[in-house]
Formats: sequence, structure tokens, C-alpha cells
Amino acid sequence: MATTIEIEDMITVGTLADRLMIPVTQLIGELMKNGVMATVNERIDFDTAQIIVGELELDTELVRRVAEEAKPRAKREHGKSAVSRPPVVAVMGHVDHGKTSLLDAIRKADVAKGEAGGITQHIAAYQIQHGERYITLLDTPGHEAFAALREHGARLTDVVILVVAADDGVKPQTIEAIRFARKAGVKIIIAINKIDKPDADPNRVKKELAEQDVLVEEWGGDAVVLNVSAKTGEGLKELLDMVFLVADVEDLKAEQNMPAEGLIIEAHMEQGRGPTAVALVEVGKLRAGDFVVTGPTYARVRNLETTSGAKLKEALPSTPVLITGFKSLPEFGDTFVVVKTEKEARNLASQGAQNRQESGARAGSNSNELMRLISRSKELTELNIVLKADVQGSLTSVLDSLKSLDTTEVAIRIVAAGVGAVNENDLHLAHSSNAIIYGFNVTTPSGVKQHANRDHISLRLYKVIYELIDDAKQELTKLLAPEVIETPIGRLVVKGIFKSTKTELICGGEVTKGKLVYPSRARVTRGGKELSEVDVTNLKKGPQDAKEVFEGEMCGMSLKTPTRVDVQVDDHVELFSRETVARTL
Repeated sequence: MATTIEIEDMITVGTLADRLMIPVTQLIGELMKNGVMATVNERIDFDTAQIIVGELELDTELVRRVAEEAKPRAKREHGKSAVSRPPVVAVMGHVDHGKTSLLDAIRKADVAKGEAGGITQHIAAYQIQHGERYITLLDTPGHEAFAALREHGARLTDVVILVVAADDGVKPQTIEAIRFARKAGVKIIIAINKIDKPDADPNRVKKELAEQDVLVEEWGGDAVVLNVSAKTGEGLKELLDMVFLVADVEDLKAEQNMPAEGLIIEAHMEQGRGPTAVALVEVGKLRAGDFVVTGPTYARVRNLETTSGAKLKEALPSTPVLITGFKSLPEFGDTFVVVKTEKEARNLASQGAQNRQESGARAGSNSNELMRLISRSKELTELNIVLKADVQGSLTSVLDSLKSLDTTEVAIRIVAAGVGAVNENDLHLAHSSNAIIYGFNVTTPSGVKQHANRDHISLRLYKVIYELIDDAKQELTKLLAPEVIETPIGRLVVKGIFKSTKTELICGGEVTKGKLVYPSRARVTRGGKELSEVDVTNLKKGPQDAKEVFEGEMCGMSLKTPTRVDVQVDDHVELFSRETVARTL
């Protein structure tokens, strides 16, 4: 009976060898034979480990240790000193259903016109005042490539406003947003937008929502639905009132008299200010001058601002803020805490860096190794890419989208990836690795562009994610080996041999199928087995040369052969055409 060993998603080579009770040199040798170069302390993923154990033919079965399903963030316990805080609301939905336009109407801003391709490509955060109260709003992207950002947005919030276009109905990202909201355990308010349009059909939307187990109140369910129009402003006041009603039922409170804690919503490199983060304060007060630690980096808050750029002395719970002064770029989704001294901040950040390193390589770091393992019988062709993006969330989304393009024949290899403008170092990396540089929503200094042109480095800048992904897909497609398609034309049964030399054969016979054409390619077969592939160099029908001879007719033919072919009576000469067709992903 096979021994079962339970391992994590990632495991070091040395630890796996110990668990398998084999010399580590044996395991490293087997990895090398399969194209994976790894030392005793390097980590491999579960799939790679499983394949290697199979190659070793050990009486051992590896089982992946099932991690606990991600749970909604637990509600913080608060004491008697806790005070009410603004609700945090994520606005989600399918691309082009009017999420940002709706927020523009609420803010009386005009963000949508400034968005590349008409779609939100980051999590945007800001606070508005409605009456005497405040609401913190998060605008999440609707394009399919930004699934990670949408889930991230859902887990940050107390309430999700799900925007569905009245003229378009429930779409894939609508369904996905419902799933994310349920997973995060937050309340959903349905905003049926674009009701001002002539073909608006709110009842159709309600019916399609019911098919996703979202039953509206008027149909006996608990889902709150409001008809709104970003264009006319209809229903917006009622929508915000409903947010407050839900928030009051939830009794949202937070402690203020404590060091601030919260979450990083976005992070980017800002010219003149360096690593900059958009953060959401969950508890406590965040002040300029505080020491903030998040993951492997920390900052003394030099500037504390609202997301619209207004200076702040302090930020209270549920407030989205812009923080500068980080030593390196934070990662979106990381928590942050305020500590008393820089020494404490430095030590915590160092521990965070060590923990991150020990927890395993970044997602995708071993994907190419596994791809090579799975397809080792084939030659895997790689497209080298250097990727730069404006913010961490976008970088993650683009990387995930690029990774999804990999096949067992062609794959994307990320030479380097980072946040910020394309620089000279990126050019050097691209030049040495023959890589394409893709920039997403980033700037490129004129000197860098000139350098790229001079050295013939492919530098491609995009502001819309699907255009970047489509370009990479086209480049991968070029690497696919073309498909060779053969089409049968006709067949001749040999009745006589007139001449046979080392490189030429003249024979005659009857066309039993299709037609014979000159010039063309043919195979000489006997009993279904191929003897040789030849070229038809001439056709004769009687004493006359012919271009075509049809089924049922007798003819003679001249064949050019690579070597002498021992053709006999009743052998077949089968004509075919061959064309090379480019393949697509």
C-alpha cells in the first residue's frame, strides 16, 4: 500500500527529500533530468513535486494540504469608546454598465471621460458627504482581467453596490461580483442603471438576478434594488440613503484613540515622491509623522493627503488616504500598522520580508518550470517580456492575464516586472534577453525612447489592458509552429512501368479516384504503406501532354524520385496538395 505524504503548495527540495526518505542528491538529480534547476534550499510547487515523485517510481503518493478557504475579515471587537464610522462601499459590476459614471454623478465629477478605453483600471477610493454624514466609495474595474482587484475591493468593504445596466442585464462580471461579495460576507444593494434608455428593462434584470439566487424584496427575497440613472440623477439620493440604512443596521463603529491600522488599496511610484500608497484606515488615527509598517516595507509618513490631494493632519477610520515616504513599494492587499519608533518599524519590516521569502516564491515563479516538465517531449518556445505598470494592483492583473496565455507549446517568460516608468535598466534587461518591453499606464522619458529606438528594442506602451494582452497574444501566436494541411487530389493504380532510374520513374495506369494534376506532390504506396514521396513532373494522355486527367481515364506520368523506388504493378500513386496555415491561440 502506497505511503501518503501531505505537503503544502510549496516545499523546499531538502524538506521533500527528507519526507520521501531519499538522498537529496537523488532528488536534485531527478529534477535536473527533467529540466528543473533547484538547490537544496529552493522551493518547488506541489505539481512539480508530484511529477518528480512519479518519475522516481516511489511507492509514495503526494497529497496537497488543503488550506482553509479564505474567510471574510472578522469584524473587529470594539469597546465602549468606539464611535460610529462612515460605511465603506465598493461599486462593482460588468464593464461599461456605468459604475464610474454613477460615481461621477454622485461626486459631481467627471472621471469617466479621462479613463483609457472608457473602463476603470484601478481601485479608486474617495469620500463624499451626503447630508451630514460621509460615505467612502471604492470604484473597482469591470474588465475580466481585473478579477483580483474586484475581489480585493469586495473584501475591503461593508456594502457592495452592484451596478447592472437596465438595457444589458446580468453579465459575467456581474455574476463574479456577486460571488466576491458573498465570499466577503458583505451586504449587496442592486443599482439598476441606465433606466433612462428606451430599451431599459428592469424586470429582465431582476429575473436574471433571480437565476443567480439574488431575489429582490418585491419578489419575496432580501435583495434591495433601486432604479437609477447616472445621466439624469434619478434615484441617486435614494441609493445613498439606502447605504446609510444598511450601515445603521450593521452598527458600524471603530476605535479612534489608538495607533492606526488598515489596508493598502493601491501602490505606485510617483515622480518626485517615490513609493506612494493609497490606504484605508480601519481603526485608530493616522497622522503625518507616524511610522507605518506594511509587509516588508515601512514609511515615516511625510505627507498625508486625501485621494483628491487635500492635506490632512490626521485620518480617522474609513478614510482613504495617500501616504508617501515608503522605503520600497508596498503591495496592494497588505495590512499596515502604526508603531512608535523607526527602529521598531525597521525590525518589523525586516521580519515581514523574511516571512514573505519563507512563505514561497511569488505566484507564477515556478509555472514555467512546471510547463517545461509537462511538455518536456516538446520544445517549449518562450516569449520574453519586461513588464512595467503604474500601480501594484495593475501589475498583478496584467501578470495574471499574461500567465493565462501559456500553452504547452508557447509560454510567456517574465524577465522582470515592476512599478514605475520604463528606465535604462529595463532596456538593458530587454536587450540582453531579447525581450519585448510592455508598459501599462506608465510614462517613458524621451532619452529612454531614443535609446530603445537606437538599439532596436521593442518598447510598447498601452493604456488599456485588453490591448496589451491582445498584443502579447499576437506575439505568442507568431511563435506557434504552423499547421501543415494536406488535401487528397487523386489516385492512380499502376498498370505498367516504362522507365526506372535512380531519380526518375515513368509509369502508366488508371485514375481510380479524383483527378491527376501537373505539377503536384504524390506518394507511392503499396498495401497502404508509403514507399516514397515524389514530384509529378509530367502527365500524358495518349501521346499528348496533359495538365489534368480525370477518374476512369488512363494516362502516363513522370515522377521525380529522391532515390530509386522499386515500383510494381498494382502500386498506388496518390496525389495531394500541401499548405502551411498559421495557427492561433
